[in-house]
Parts: sequence; structure tokens; C-alpha cells
Amino acid sequence: MSYGVTRTTLRGMTHIPSPAEELRLLDAELRQLDARRSQLLARRGWLVATLDAARPRAVTPPPAAQRPEAAPPRVQNVLLILGGTLLTIAALAFTLVGWGHLGIAGRAAVLGAITVAALAAPLPLLARGLRSTAESVAGLGLALTVLDAYALHEVALGEVDGVGYTAVSAAALAVIWTAYGLLPRTAELRLPLPSALAAAQLPLPLWALAADAGLVEFAAALLVTAGFNTAVALRVPTRSVRVAAVVGACGMGAGGVLTAGGLSLAATGPSAAARAAALLLLGAAIALTAAWRTAKPAAPVGGVLLVAALGGVPRVVLPEAWTVPAYLACAIALLAALRVPSVPEPVRQGLAMASAGVQALAALWAAQLVAVTLLGPLAWIERPWSGAPSDIRATVTAELPWPPYTETAPLVLATVATVLAFTAHSWARPTALGLAWAAALVFPPVLELPYEAGLLVALAVTALALLGAATTFTASATSATSATSATEADSTTGTPEATTAPSAPTIPTSWILAALATLTSAHAALLALAAQSATLAVLTTLTVLFAAATLRVPQFAAPAALAYATALTCAIGAAADWQPQHTALLVLTVPVTAALLAHRLGSAHRATLPIEVTGAAAALLAIGLTITDPPMLALVLALCGVITAATTLRPDRRAVGYASAALFVLATWVRLAAWEVGTPEAYTLPMTIPALLVGALRRRRDPQTSSWTAYGPGLAATLLPSLIAAWADPHWTRPLLLGLAALSLTLLGGGHQLQAPLLLGGAVLALDALHELSPYIVQVTDALPRWALPALAGLLLLMLGATYEQRIRDVRRMRDALGRMN
Repeated sequence: MSYGVTRTTLRGMTHIPSPAEELRLLDAELRQLDARRSQLLARRGWLVATLDAARPRAVTPPPAAQRPEAAPPRVQNVLLILGGTLLTIAALAFTLVGWGHLGIAGRAAVLGAITVAALAAPLPLLARGLRSTAESVAGLGLALTVLDAYALHEVALGEVDGVGYTAVSAAALAVIWTAYGLLPRTAELRLPLPSALAAAQLPLPLWALAADAGLVEFAAALLVTAGFNTAVALRVPTRSVRVAAVVGACGMGAGGVLTAGGLSLAATGPSAAARAAALLLLGAAIALTAAWRTAKPAAPVGGVLLVAALGGVPRVVLPEAWTVPAYLACAIALLAALRVPSVPEPVRQGLAMASAGVQALAALWAAQLVAVTLLGPLAWIERPWSGAPSDIRATVTAELPWPPYTETAPLVLATVATVLAFTAHSWARPTALGLAWAAALVFPPVLELPYEAGLLVALAVTALALLGAATTFTASATSATSATSATEADSTTGTPEATTAPSAPTIPTSWILAALATLTSAHAALLALAAQSATLAVLTTLTVLFAAATLRVPQFAAPAALAYATALTCAIGAAADWQPQHTALLVLTVPVTAALLAHRLGSAHRATLPIEVTGAAAALLAIGLTITDPPMLALVLALCGVITAATTLRPDRRAVGYASAALFVLATWVRLAAWEVGTPEAYTLPMTIPALLVGALRRRRDPQTSSWTAYGPGLAATLLPSLIAAWADPHWTRPLLLGLAALSLTLLGGGHQLQAPLLLGGAVLALDALHELSPYIVQVTDALPRWALPALAGLLLLMLGATYEQRIRDVRRMRDALGRMN
């Protein structure tokens, strides 16, 4: 094909659109692309939302918000109560000492007008919904009626006896306050009726005093008032009145039964004892009636009063040594009421508790002989190695008198032990075992055995108790192992186990015996202080005994062995005439031994922790021995820090590093004190700054942490010593710097709503300002009446409280309105 033909043919076949047509085509294609893009994006969003909904997500709780530590209603109540109290104090000062030129009649007239206004003011306040403010003003009005009664006596009834007038006034005020509290408009107030009940407590006792009645009549008045309170508590449904009645019944009843009990104990004849018993029976009847009607825990009180009433009459006809056994017999007889089916279960339990309490008191009375036996040898601590007495009773009673009328103490202990033997409680057997040990302990002093024989008996009791503890511990461990093996065998063979009821936890006998052995050994060690040779011999024997028992009862024997080793080192130092600070270095061998032994045994051993605690106590003793020698004290503190630092090498005792750091800091402080460095900030600031940083980190991790926990210790460690130093500083530099620091803390605490910096800073700032401005404050206050400042402060606080309550009410109304809109 020739070139010309092809060109001509192509020119005829090619169609080239115009620019306008091409622009129209491009716009159409772009619109189609945009529409397709929108469809694809919508589809993509739907797919992403579907996949997110199907994928499980970890729910992360939002961080807890830090709430203000003082809620507005609480602030309102504090302001109202404080304002009413200050106004009452101001009115009292006005009535008693203020405005003397008006006279008592003028003051009475002013007070009467103010009283009427105060009693009428709650009505409009209640109508506006300001109930708390109305309560405060009503309390002020009630207090003013008391002042009105006083003013009436001073103006018109000055010749009337004060006690009798007070009784009549209390009765009248009780009636008036009751009527005021029962009015239709004031029935919403919760203060008048309890106040009326409080005033009703006074008439009968005061009338008895005004009539020059004896103690019997006075106790009867108190008990009758308690009965009236009990009747009100049982009849009136209002909770505030019932609470006031219960408080009044308890108070008046306690006064009446205590007075009757004193009369019973002071009675010397059957007639006086019978009158006191009648009063006690009245109190018991009131308590038991309350317990019978309400099932409240008043039955134990009634049971005790029954025992006191029934045992008081035999007491006056029996010898004094049989007084406690007589009461004990009545308490045991009280248990017969437990078999009466008509007695409610709460009353039965209360009577059983009363009997148990009297038995415990009887055992406690008998235990005075045990107390003298145990505590008497403590006198030898002040005069060690001064010479052994002739017998063991003289050793025990070196400074304590032998209790009189204790001949029947063994009978009391045996009776209580017998009752415990028939008691199905987990603590009965340990208590009976303790009573038997007490009998063995007082046996040598009662028989007045020689000194050496008494020491041998104490050591023998210690050895027997240790032997029994080791034996019972081995037996209990064997039985526990057998039970575990049997359980495993049953689970392996598929044998069904017997179903047993869960038993109450009991104290292992081995623990009891080990504790008694420890107590007896301490008694023997104290007895041995009378002679040097006896001290060394007894301490060596006790160290060996407890060290031998460590194999069976390590958690008791190991710390006891270390303790007696510590005492033995002190005795050796004293026998060698060493100074206490030099003996401390010998005592430090015990903490070193304890640390090495604990390291060898490991943390899994049950004796490791007791050993470490005993070693720490020995270290504290070494520190105490060097307290009068600062350079030696710093050395001992540093050595104790070395011991604790070595303990931190164990992976499970890393926390002891804090104690090591504290010991090194104390050693540094003691050294600074030995160098006579007296600036307190040199001691406190290096400790305060790390403490505040740690507190800030803790509060950052846990926003619910209290500011007192986070910042309180660190701030107090610097502010309090600096405040003490500022009060004794005659210059102005330290008070000024302390005031600026306290002001900064107060502003920071208020800005962040933190109690610790706010209160600590404010208190320090106030005290610092008070110290600086006290001369000027004294000059200003001398120029004002004493009642003016409390009155102004009370009015201000009442206004603030009412404003607080009104704002809270408005917020609640707005919240309710929004709730209704939703």
C-alpha cells in the first residue's frame, strides 16, 4: 500500500472531539469516580465497625478520681453546730458576767425576749426547708430556757433552796420541751423530745438530795428513773427518743446499782445487807425485763445483779475468807435457770454470760496470789545480788505484801476448774491447765519452802512443762501425719470418707505447755537475781534446757534460749564489773548468732522468724545499754546496721534493707549530736524530702491513697521540730521562713484539696502567727467583753451554715428538675 493511500484513509477514519466536548466527558468520568469512591468508603467503614464489634476487648477501668475529703453537708453541720454552741456560750457569759449595769432583772427580760424569738424562729425556717438551721436555732432556744430558769431564781426566788428549785425547774423544763416537741409545726424537730427526756433524769435524784435522804433513798431514786427510761425505750417508737432513753437508763441504772453495790459491800448487818439486796434486785428486774421484752444484751447485767443481791446477805455472816466462795456459789446456782424451758434463749445466754463473768472475777481474785508470786521477784531487778532471803515466800514478798484472806483461793480455783471441765468449749481445757499450773506455782510460797528448794521447784516445773510440750507436739504431729496418710489412702483407693461436722479451732496443748514453761522460767530467773551464783547457774540451766527443747518445739524454745543467752551475757558483764556500754558489745554476739542461725535454717523453717525477732530485741537491748555514751551508741547502731545489711543478702529478706538504712541514719544523727550540731533541719530535711517523693509516687500510682498516708509523716517530721524550735527562737528568721513554708503548704493543700498539707500547714501557720502576734492579741482582747468574740463567731458560723444548706437545697432541686426532664 502506498503512503498516500494510507494517509488519506487514516485522515478519514480518525475522530477528534472538540475541547468543549472533551471537557464534558472528563467531568462526567470524574463524577462517576467520586460516586464510586463514596460507595467504597461507606462499605469500608461498615466492615471496620463490624470487625471491631466482633473482636473481644479488654475493659480498662477509668482511673479513680480524687474526691474532696470534706463533703459540703458535713461542712454545713459543723458550721451550724459550732455556731449554735458559740451563741449559747455567749448567752451564758452575758447572763452570768456580762452587762452588769443592767441588773439581773434587765438581763432576764432581754433573755426572755431572745428565748421567744429563738423558739419561734424554727417555724419559718422549716417552712423554707432549712431543717438543719432550724435544729440549731431550736437548740439555742432550749438552752436559753435553762438560762431563763436561772434568771427567774435570781430575780424572784432567791430565797428558795437551789437544789430543790433545780429539781422543780428540770421537771418543768421536761414538760415544756415535751409540749414544744409535740406541736404540729415543731414535731419535725428531732432535738426537743430527747432534750426533754434528758431533763427528766434530774427531778427524782435532786429531790432526794434536797430532802437530805440517805444513800438508800438516793439509789432508789436513780433506779426508779432508770425504770422510767426503760419504759420509755420500750414504748416510744421514735428512734432519737429511744436512744436517749437507753442512754439515760444505762447512766441512771449504773449510778443506782453502783451505789447499791457499795451499800452491800459496806453493810455490817443482815438488815443493811437486805436493803442493799432489795435495791440490787430492783436493778436486776429492770435489766431482765428489758432483755425479756427486746432480746437485747441486758441479761448479763441482770444476772450479775442477781448474784450480787443473793451473795451480799451471806457475806455478812460468814468469815471474810469465804466472801468470794459465797458469790461464786450463787453464780454457779444461776446456771440452773438455763434448764427452765420458759426462759427465752437471749436471757439464757445472758445469764450464762453473767455466771461466767462472776466465775472469772472469782478466779481473778484468787489470781492475786499468783500475781504476787510472779510479780514479787521483780523487786530484785532494782537490787540484784543483795543476798538471798531465808525462804521462798520472803523472796516473793520482798516489797509486795502477802494477800490477806487468801486461804480459800485454791478452793476457788479448783471449783472454777471443775465447772470448766464440764464446759464444751475449745478454751475450757487450756484454762483448766492454766489453773493447775497456777496451783503448782503458788505451792512453794504457801508452804514457805527454803530459797534453794523454791528455785529447784521452779526449774523442775519448767523442765516438766518443756517435756510435756515436746511430747504433745510430737504426738500431735504424728496424729496429723497419720490423718493425712489415711486421707490420701482413701482418695487413692476410692473409699468414701466419713462425713464429720467441722469442729471449733482449739489451742494446741503443746503451745500452752510451752508458754507456761516460758513463764515459769522467767519466774525462776527473777528469783535467782537475789544471789550472783544463783543467777549464773539458773540462766545457764535455762539456756541449756531451752536449747535442748529447740529440736521439738523450736518456735518457742529457740527464742527463749536466745533470750536467756542475752541475759547470761549481761550477767557475765556485770559479774566482770564491765561498764554497760562495754557489755553491749558482748550482747551483740546474740544478734550475730541469731542471724547466722536464721541463715542456716532458711526462711521455710518455722523457727526462723522467732529467732530473728529475738535477735532484733537483743540488738535493741545493746542499743539501750549505750544510750548514755553517744560515741559508743553510734558504734553499736552502725554494727546493728552491718548485721541487718548482711541479712539482706538473703533473697527473702530484701525488705530488711530499710531497717539497715534507718540504723545507719540514726548512727549519723547520733554522731551529729555528739558533735553538738543543734540545727533541727540538719536532721529532718534529709529524711523529709525522700519521704515526700515516696508519698508522691504512691499517690500517683494509687489516687485513692489518703494525703495523710502519702505526705503526713514527711511534713510532720520537719514542721513539728521546726515549730518547736521557732517558739524557743528569739530571732525572727526561723519563724519567718517557717511561716512562709507553712503558708505555701496551706495554699497547695487548698488548691489540690488535700487534707494533710492544708491542715498541717494551716496549724503550723496559725501557731507561728500566734507566737509572733500574741502580745498584740492580748492587748486587743483585753479591750473587748469576753462574750463578744464567741457571739460574733457564732453568728458568722450560723450564717455560713444556713447559706451552705440553702445552696445544697438549690442544687438538689436543680438535680430533681433535670431528672424529671429526662
